[in-house]
Amino acid sequence: MPVESDSSEPVAPKIEFPCRYPIKIIGRATEGFKETVVASVERHVGKIAADLISVRSSKQQNYVSVNVTITATGEDQLRSIFTDLKAIDSVKLVL
Repeated sequence: MPVESDSSEPVAPKIEFPCRYPIKIIGRATEGFKETVVASVERHVGKIAADLISVRSSKQQNYVSVNVTITATGEDQLRSIFTDLKAIDSVKLVL
């Protein structure tokens, strides 16, 4: 539930860093999609262990989702990761 501020506008709860942070990247099932998005994230966090990466294809194999769990160190880092991922042509959604 969002935290209420004095102005009655919903405010997202603060995240305490460092913390485990899952990122889901959904895109077209192209050759090398997983490697491309993982490399993009690793530029910001270093090497990601294989057990923190999972891949799932859509029913008709047109799309793929790559789930990566990182140790996030701050909002600026997360913002940079999301910006870089969204710049990849085959990426359709980053959650």
